[in-house]
Order: sequence, then structure tokens, then C-alpha cells
Amino acid sequence: MNLPSPSPWWRPDIHQDRRPFLEARGRILKAVRAWFDDRGFVEVETAGLQVSPGNEAHLHAFQTEALGLDGARRALYLRTSPEFACKSLLAAGEQRIFEISKVWRNRERGRLHHPEFTMLEWYRAEEPYESLMADCALLLALAAEAAGRPALTWRDSTCDPFAEPARLTLAEAFEDFAQIDLLATIATTGATDRDALATAATAVAVRVADDDTWSDVFSRVLVEKVEPNLGHGRPTILHEYPAAEAALARRKADDPRVAERFELYACGVELANAFGELTNATEQAARFEAEMAEKARVYGERYPIDPDFLAALQIMPEASGAALGFDRLVMLASGANHIEQVLWSPVAEICP
Repeated sequence: MNLPSPSPWWRPDIHQDRRPFLEARGRILKAVRAWFDDRGFVEVETAGLQVSPGNEAHLHAFQTEALGLDGARRALYLRTSPEFACKSLLAAGEQRIFEISKVWRNRERGRLHHPEFTMLEWYRAEEPYESLMADCALLLALAAEAAGRPALTWRDSTCDPFAEPARLTLAEAFEDFAQIDLLATIATTGATDRDALATAATAVAVRVADDDTWSDVFSRVLVEKVEPNLGHGRPTILHEYPAAEAALARRKADDPRVAERFELYACGVELANAFGELTNATEQAARFEAEMAEKARVYGERYPIDPDFLAALQIMPEASGAALGFDRLVMLASGANHIEQVLWSPVAEICP
């Protein structure tokens, strides 16, 4: 038989070019673990196989199958995040935890996306989500110091990891970069006005299809008009997401149109996503059902809702949690221009 050509990653010359990025990865990993340990966090290890991979409409998982001793078959999924398990540990009594783990997301591949990647998640029980904003700022500086570089870089953008992040609400960002009054399209109940947002988006040359939902239009404006402007020069924290775009976050007490969710950006790249966690199990179940109905409408499939997680949520304390894409952080801190440069063993491309 004819032997296949080896993947380019295993050629010594190419591996040698990647090695500085991989060495930086190791230093950043060691520094992050020490940082959390110094602050009294417990490192946890949760299962990669889950009953539900997550219940967000546009999140895609890898499905597998478990065989019982009696031959019975049961669908399981590779986790898209350790979130459900970590929150269950908070319900069990843990106070400060973090996990650095492999997660899997299907339909994702590109300079910033890989089907298997590393997620850093951490949780603070009985602490506000503003605490996580401070954590994110410190972690950026930590990564740059460990990599031995003075700035975060991506393509032609530079970001000072030691600068205080700018804080911008979604309403402010839509007004500043798209001239759209976002909150005018959201009722106090959280209900959204699709036509009002579509009209505003069309006026600023954002394409809107007849079958687009409010969420579709929101996402397109965010991607086209807002995100390219974030995290240049210094990091940006984009916060107070519409409640309709924060399925796992609690609503803000002073404005129920928005939720306690923020994202961290550097060099135009989204690095972290954080919540003031929703702990109302009944409301969470309803949100999951709505997300899965939308997934079924768009993709013709839905994922199960994990009853064990909902049961844990009933006794989970108030908490805040963040998820940070570790590989992306390493990329920006080390100067890599593709996510596969910072992965020791990239997953092979799907061949036609």
C-alpha cells in the first residue's frame, strides 16, 4: 500500500518554528495555576462525558454512545464546557474553584477556532461578577509577563495587557459603533422587537434576511459593527448583555432588560465570557427549553436537558463564573497568528 504523507505538524522544521509558542504556553499555564492557588482557589477535574453538552441554540457538540453491561445504549456528549459540573460543585459546598480542561465544539475551525481546545473556567461563590472583571485584567498581565512580551498582539493590532480595561455596555457599544438604540428594542419583560432592530440595522447597511430573528440581527450587528472596535490599545470589557442573549446569567436588578454578562476583548478578539450566575432552576429550565426550540428550528436537532444539573441549581449559592479561551490567550501573549501554533497536537483536518 502507498503510505500517506505525514501531517506537516510533525516535520522537525515546522515543529521547531512552533516550539517558542508551545514553550510560552507552558509558562503561562504554570503561572495561571500558581495565581489561582495563591488566591485560595481549588483546582477541580470534572468529567468530559456529559448527559447534556450545553443548551445554547448555536452551540454544537460531539455525540458519542455509552454501552451498558447489558448492551443498552445511551447517548452521551463530549462537553462544550465544564460549566454544569463546576456549578454542581458549588451546590455541593465548594467556594472558589477553577478548572483548566479540554472541551469540544463541533462546526468550529479557523485561525481562532479549533474543535478541541482548552478552557479556563473559574467560579467565586457569594461574590459579584465585577470581581471577575478584575480577575480578567490581572490574568492578561500575568500571561504577558509569563510569555516575556510587553504587549498582546493579533494581526495588526496591539493591546497593552497592563492597562485598565475600558468598560462599555452593549447599549453604549451599539450607539457608539452602529448608531443603534439597542434598549429601545427590548421591553422590561425582556421581550425583543425584531422589526425595530431590523429597521435600525438596515439603516446602517447591515444585511437583514426575512427569516432573521431579533437574535440573528443582534449577532450580525455585534460581529460587523462592534467587535472589530474592541480591545485595541487596551482591553475592553463589554457588559450588560440583553437578557435574551444571556441564557445562563441573572438579570440586573436595576434593569431587567439586561443581564449580568460580560465578555473580555483584546486586539478585537473575544477572550472570556462571564456571568453573574442564574440560580433559579425553574427559570433556567424555561430558558433551556426556549434555546432548544430555537436549535430545533434552525438546525433540526436538540440536546437533552440534564435534570441532575437543574436539581443542583436549586441549592447552588449566589455565584459568579467566567470561561476564558486559554489557547487564544496564549496566542495573543506569544504573538502566534494561528491557534494551531499553540497546540501541541492539533486535530487533523476533515478531508473531503
